[in-house]
Amino acid sequence: MSNELLEFVILGEPASKANSRRLVYNKKTKRPLFIKSDKARSYLKDFQKQCPVKNPLLEGDLSVTMTIFYASRRPDLDESLILDAMEKRIYANDRQVREKHIFHRLDKENPRTLISIAPRESDPKSGGE
Repeated sequence: MSNELLEFVILGEPASKANSRRLVYNKKTKRPLFIKSDKARSYLKDFQKQCPVKNPLLEGDLSVTMTIFYASRRPDLDESLILDAMEKRIYANDRQVREKHIFHRLDKENPRTLISIAPRESDPKSGGE
């Protein structure tokens, strides 16, 4: 694995994954389904347009640092939608992220997320995981 640091910015305010689902009913079966909210779907669409694509994808354990600039204090600090959105673009699976540093900041005029991804150093005390 290379020691490469990948840094990029995604414009827009992410939806909280925990609060980004809504209940609908299947028209045929009448069974309840939870689908992503309009805000979450819109953010993911915008994210895909802005996110770089690594070829090859990053391998191994990763460390991620994100500073999420929200337009207000109201949203929960939640990076999970962003981690999911980077699958198959930056890394194969968000389970590769073994270390996270997530920060909440305010910028009413320019909500965005600063993202840094780097290989995670193995902990010599743990036997290299």
